[in-house]
Amino acid sequence: MDASRICVAAIRYFTERGYACLAEFTLKTNRRPDITCLGKNGEIIMVEIKSSVADFKSDHKWHEYADWADELYFAVGDEFPVEILPDDTRCGVIITDGFDCHVLREAPVKKLAGARRNHLIKRLARTAMFRSTRDDDG
Repeated sequence: MDASRICVAAIRYFTERGYACLAEFTLKTNRRPDITCLGKNGEIIMVEIKSSVADFKSDHKWHEYADWADELYFAVGDEFPVEILPDDTRCGVIITDGFDCHVLREAPVKKLAGARRNHLIKRLARTAMFRSTRDDDG
């Protein structure tokens, strides 16, 4: 299953649960998690999409996202061998058939420091507003 299908399904999943989602949000470190979700109480979830074993094995940056989120998930297709993903102390796992998603394993919650959370929320808002304006001008 391709990454774009997994991404759309994961964004739909989190949106249906009340999260605002932004794809390809650039962190201060210049890393870009595939999806960043913001909850109504300011909680931040990051989702890294893996469409194949080769995609997972070639990625050496995903572990950095945990420092910027309360929760970190991998989202994968239903044929992905989930046993190769990091264990439950590091991330949660969401599987999808391309339409529906199922949380196979909940992510551990590690609360962000207040200053980092405020910084991220402000940058998320500005990024979303700039993208919205650009899309409206299109």
